[in-house]
Amino acid sequence: MRFLFLILAAVLPLLAAEQTMEKGAVVVVPVEGAVSQAQFYFLRRVLKNAESAGAAALILNMDTPGGELKSTEQIVQMLMKSPVPVYTYVNTNAGSAGALIALGTKKIFMAPVSAIGAAAPVVSSGEEIPTTMNAKIVSYYSGYFRSVAARNGYHPELVDGFMNLDKEVKVENEVINPKGALLTLSAQEAVKVVGDRPLLASAIAQDIDEVCKDLGLNPGAVVRVQPSGFEILAQWITLLAPLLLLGGIIGAYIEFKSPGFGVAGILSAICFLLFFAGHYVAGLTGLEVVAVFSIGLLLVLAEVLFFPGVVLVAAVGAALMVGALFFAMVDFYPAQPLDFSYQMLSRPMLNLSLAIIASAFSIALLARFLPDLPVFRRLFLSAQSSAGPSIPAAAATGHSPAISVGDTGTARTILRPSGKAAFGDALVDVMTQGQFIEAGAPVRILSISGDAVVVEHA
Repeated sequence: MRFLFLILAAVLPLLAAEQTMEKGAVVVVPVEGAVSQAQFYFLRRVLKNAESAGAAALILNMDTPGGELKSTEQIVQMLMKSPVPVYTYVNTNAGSAGALIALGTKKIFMAPVSAIGAAAPVVSSGEEIPTTMNAKIVSYYSGYFRSVAARNGYHPELVDGFMNLDKEVKVENEVINPKGALLTLSAQEAVKVVGDRPLLASAIAQDIDEVCKDLGLNPGAVVRVQPSGFEILAQWITLLAPLLLLGGIIGAYIEFKSPGFGVAGILSAICFLLFFAGHYVAGLTGLEVVAVFSIGLLLVLAEVLFFPGVVLVAAVGAALMVGALFFAMVDFYPAQPLDFSYQMLSRPMLNLSLAIIASAFSIALLARFLPDLPVFRRLFLSAQSSAGPSIPAAAATGHSPAISVGDTGTARTILRPSGKAAFGDALVDVMTQGQFIEAGAPVRILSISGDAVVVEHA
């Protein structure tokens, strides 16, 4: 138990570390370093919290050389769907993927010394992509981000300048970038008026407070958030969700079958704790899902401990637990309409199905072989040694003719699979081969080996 409390003490502060947002807050979130899946998870969590709180705006405080195109696309899709207006402050670099993310926000502001652009795709090592593949990537993503730019009121031609070496870029008949070069704009170039509007950025701002004033927002309502040390781990936890669910379910089964509270129960608790903690930090779930899971668990425990045989209580509890596990993996946003599409539900369904199928197979094997495993026998005997004044099998067989193989008696406690049974005047520690037997049911001794008495329903 002490180990479990240490795990809780280490993880729960990470869940509570997010600074409180209030209605009307201006949330400033850093976009620093390489754009990656971890950055997407972080932004998703912050954006969902901002939506729930009713934030007035979200400002990306950007200083990035670029990063993954796929993660960039995910971030842009997320930002464009949000009812919370999102703005970019380039401080001081919006290179490559950063420039494309900025196009997905409502307005762009530049620090006095800053730059934006140069978004040609390259491989992760920094080398150029082979010609044919590069042409396909540029063709698709330039088309995609032109539509993003047009939707947010930017000149879509700039995307070709950022991504495509083979195009001359003209805006309002003015050549902005010649063929054979990638477009990178300084702060002063980005705010230059071409036609009836700035080329790209709305204004040059000294800091976030000045951006707020330009947007008519309250600088005093600024809430700055930072990624936690758990963010990258959260990415792996979401990928390993089926294994964590499998470990949690199997651990709970073994603990349920074993007397007392031991290693299996601790491992099960850790698996479920990591599952929910990882999905919370990854922005996929809130604490309300953890509460629903806990209520379900309490109902199952209530049936086992206080209302044995009342299947409805355990069934409702199990349904709540499964529902909580499923919705912890569903990517929905608090302030956006629910869209239960196949794209949204497919991954949670796959993860949960894999975990349930693997658990059913594993539990079937454990039910068959668990009572014969030496480790389980040791757990059984260790727990029984302090369980009360019952007669061990060795004493009963060595000094009394009270019990022998084939004798019948009565279960005095629920056997799941261990407990106590009476054979005449002898109260004996017994265990089944995996099945549950209610208190008061007749039992028959199958075998006696040392201190282990194995029984079945008579």
